[in-house]
Amino acid sequence: MRNFFLYLAVMAGVTYLVRMLPMVLIRRKIQNRFLLSFLYYIPYAVLTVMTIPAIFYAVGSWYAAAAGFVVAVLLALYERSLVVVAACSCLAVFAVELLEKL
Repeated sequence: MRNFFLYLAVMAGVTYLVRMLPMVLIRRKIQNRFLLSFLYYIPYAVLTVMTIPAIFYAVGSWYAAAAGFVVAVLLALYERSLVVVAACSCLAVFAVELLEKL
């Protein structure tokens, strides 16, 4: 139990430092266009890097995961709502898994 609180304190400190250090070290407004665009796209890149592997390891079949991924990307490109994208990609995964069992 003692280790848990030690780990919790270390993670709280690291999380605080990651958020606090940029505010302390960079006092003036960032003018560099490259750095601004880099910082703008970091959340999207991190979310993509975390989501893509999860898609392909969430189901038992690689083909079903790929079908759901392709359906989700196509519907997102056609600017459908998040609920429609999620529902249709789940249906695609279900349909491919159902076809594989036949």
